[in-house]
Amino acid sequence: MMITVESTPERPVPGVTILAVLVLALVIPSALFAGSPTSMLIRQDLPDLPGKVATVLTVQYAPGTASDAHQHPGSVFAYVLEGAVVSQLEGEKPVTYTAGQSWYEPPGQAHVVLRNASREETAKILVFILTQEGEELKSPVKLSDVGK
Repeated sequence: MMITVESTPERPVPGVTILAVLVLALVIPSALFAGSPTSMLIRQDLPDLPGKVATVLTVQYAPGTASDAHQHPGSVFAYVLEGAVVSQLEGEKPVTYTAGQSWYEPPGQAHVVLRNASREETAKILVFILTQEGEELKSPVKLSDVGK
């Protein structure tokens, strides 16, 4: 038996909405950390903080790879799941974080270095980002603009 559901403005097809959400869940994280496999774990509106969205994802760095310089519009909490990464925020010295360690990034602060500390092992981090509804999770930063 085949069931057909007609879509109307009053009653959109649920499958189309679900498909759109799945596509966005796959596209958004990949664009965030281009070149690094990224998996969105959850993106949730926060009813107790109207207009705020929490996003949790994992980012994997192959040996010797790095993210481009970037910044986030909201607070970021990062936790190293596997391996080690070197992280440097604008105005600070580089810090190597190993599995089990974490750091915080204030909103808008340039993240000038984020790379795998190893040339032989993969590194994986868990990232929690708190943003305003509709904000991009990450934007590029030109190193020449850092400190201005």
